[in-house]
Amino acid sequence: MARKILVSMDERLIGGVDEAARAAGLSRSAFLSRVASDAIGLEPGPGASEGTHRALEDLDRLFGGAPTGSDATAAIRTARDER
Repeated sequence: MARKILVSMDERLIGGVDEAARAAGLSRSAFLSRVASDAIGLEPGPGASEGTHRALEDLDRLFGGAPTGSDATAAIRTARDER
């Protein structure tokens, strides 16, 4: 489970972190977590894989226009029938 923390950094460092995070397609928090995990040798969990991120992006594209609380089965059938 993630926990919020407060970290102080030089403005230039923050800019570099944000640029690197954007290039990696990550949020600042996800990027810093990845860098810290690598630095201490902590193995990432299964949710950190590129395949997992691609699958979640596919789901976001598939259901991005669906109203909140919609029937997932109906949305899948609609998407299938529109092909």
